[in-house]
Amino acid sequence: MKATTKFLITAALATGLAATGCAPSTSSAGGGTGASEAARTVNVGIVYSKTGSLASYGEAYYEGLQAGIKYATGGTGKVGNATLNLTYHDDAGDADKAVSIAKDLIGKDYKILAGTVVSGVALKVAEQAAQNKVLYISGPAATDALQGINKYTFRSGRQSLQDVATAGTFVESLQGKKVVVFAQNNTFGQGNVAAVKAVLGAKGATVEQVLVPEDATEFTPFARQIIDAKPALTFVAWAGATSGAMWQSLTQQGVFDAAPVVTGLGDASTFSAYGAASGKISFLSHYFPGAGGNNPVEQEMIKGVQAAGKKPDLFTPDGFVAGQMIVQAVKSGTSVEDMVKGLEGYSFDGPKGKETVRASDHVLLQPMYQAKLVQKDGAWAPELVKAVPADQVAPAEKKS
Repeated sequence: MKATTKFLITAALATGLAATGCAPSTSSAGGGTGASEAARTVNVGIVYSKTGSLASYGEAYYEGLQAGIKYATGGTGKVGNATLNLTYHDDAGDADKAVSIAKDLIGKDYKILAGTVVSGVALKVAEQAAQNKVLYISGPAATDALQGINKYTFRSGRQSLQDVATAGTFVESLQGKKVVVFAQNNTFGQGNVAAVKAVLGAKGATVEQVLVPEDATEFTPFARQIIDAKPALTFVAWAGATSGAMWQSLTQQGVFDAAPVVTGLGDASTFSAYGAASGKISFLSHYFPGAGGNNPVEQEMIKGVQAAGKKPDLFTPDGFVAGQMIVQAVKSGTSVEDMVKGLEGYSFDGPKGKETVRASDHVLLQPMYQAKLVQKDGAWAPELVKAVPADQVAPAEKKS
């Protein structure tokens, strides 16, 4: 999600470039297109949350995408003789608006769509991709429902099952234990409930849920429900502007005294949002700057974003990887079918390390992280505890 969305889901070996750490040359980046091939323009429609409640996630995605396209094309914006024309469209986090934009772009013969921060939006755009046979590369939207949804839909970020599997690496055994999922009652929250049941339930845990209306501003009664459930572990999945108030309520009601709490580390704006709980939470992490071990690709991403006057953040890699996947698709051929085949099984060095698109269901296999917040220069900052290999958090394969 901007699906954690502010994904307080409230939840490197990079073999890549040589020691110089430089981006690939123009010739290598644009391979697969002969010099004699006629010049062409490839239109790519980026549909994302420029505004709306998850606009900060959209911004991180956008900045990463700029750096990713630059990196993957060697700074030319071209793939062989094909010039990439990326156009940007604000869905404001609204599924109906996104569908309208997607239909308009498809009507203008766009064959590639990318972006989407909100899970509910991503599912609707995926439907359009299947109906119209266009390539769609979703962004930070974390819903597991995208996994294997159709042959035309991919993703450039992680999904909830990978978040939850990472949470599971914090405990040795959950056999016979109760896990409570505390989340918002929306697509993202419900997806996390399903993911916890699928992953931690498979380890023997009994999973219960406390779902909070999205428009709630008073969290005390919901915090009490957690305590009354007497869990062995509380898993929190949250997104958006109410995160600070939610954490304050959990702290005041003694939720952290009742059971360990595990959640996803959000973007930089959330590092100070946990208040007194900051040093107590076990964080699973999709990404924070430096989490990738400063491998050459991560260094290039950070350099590119900083050159634009921005700072890398939680969903910057999702944009960067989208750029790499767009270029790979265009390298693979002119038809959508060729692009799909070119992405299935695609393995590459990304900002997080080695990443692979699983051919059977388009899961983006990638490493994840354990992290903690520590005080640095009077502020809370993330610190890597452990990198979790991609195969240890890979979702079960979904056959079509």
